[in-house]
Amino acid sequence: MKHFLRMLFQVCLYFYCKFLWRCLKFVMRKLTGRCELQRICYSTKPGASRTMKIETSLRDSKSKLLQTSVSVHPDAIEKTIEDIMELKKINPDINPQLGISLQACLLQIVGYRNLIADVEKLRREPYDSDNPQHEEMLLKLWKFLKPNTPLESRISKQWCEIGFQGDDPKTDFRGMGLLGLYNLQYFAERDAAAAQQVLSDSLHPKCSKFSKAEWEKKRMDKAIGYSFAIVGINITDLAYNLLVSGALKTHFYNIAPEAPTLSHFQQTFCYLMHEFHKFWIEEDPTDIMEFNRVREKFRKRIIKQLRNPDMALCPHFAASEGLINM
Repeated sequence: MKHFLRMLFQVCLYFYCKFLWRCLKFVMRKLTGRCELQRICYSTKPGASRTMKIETSLRDSKSKLLQTSVSVHPDAIEKTIEDIMELKKINPDINPQLGISLQACLLQIVGYRNLIADVEKLRREPYDSDNPQHEEMLLKLWKFLKPNTPLESRISKQWCEIGFQGDDPKTDFRGMGLLGLYNLQYFAERDAAAAQQVLSDSLHPKCSKFSKAEWEKKRMDKAIGYSFAIVGINITDLAYNLLVSGALKTHFYNIAPEAPTLSHFQQTFCYLMHEFHKFWIEEDPTDIMEFNRVREKFRKRIIKQLRNPDMALCPHFAASEGLINM
């Protein structure tokens, strides 16, 4: 009975707050002469703060047009903006900036949803050793990470040198499908020097770029390494979950002037690989069995950063040049 009354109270509170909020919006419109979309666009700076408020306003609207605008096809965004302006009785000639601002926000909102679909498609596609394109990508990964060491054969223990678990990497891609391979190859190709350094450090953590004094201070005489490729697939899983949960909206809405793309996602993966590597060294785990603890602590730190509406995870990261245009 108590549980039922608690649920009833929560439902009543929800509808009361919703009614109160609609009344407040009506009063604000009468006082300012502007609808909620106008107030957000004119009072909030561009980026995640504005786009997330616009997204919430559209999604929570009682208008079907506004509710569905967050999921229209990118080619229909311009027409959708015109329909919204007409519905809200806003003259585009008097308020030209509103249309531009709404279009930028909708491109980001719709683009984020489409990015989830693109990433999900890659995640669901299994690695196929009979597919020449898949095999080519895998061999390129080796070439980028070990440019001076020829791969003796496709099935080889050499794969363990870059962090796979056995002599055939295809078995390690089961969890994240092609997405894991796409991310690893992107990192190894677009930021080759950094990827090779992280690989080297993961194999020989004592030889990383920390100074001798820093190593001694952190007691890293017995530093524990990790499997580069396996951790890369694991960080791909982290990036995927951050994307699907909506946590990455803050980052993407701040760095992508229009629709976030797969390149933005892969660049975020590169950043997370860099940061996790540094975090692993700083945590100084006693053995590899502490991986899940370190990963969870790292995940919580990233989520905390993403709660800041002004946050951009990698605004000046090397491989992200050309992506950021605020």
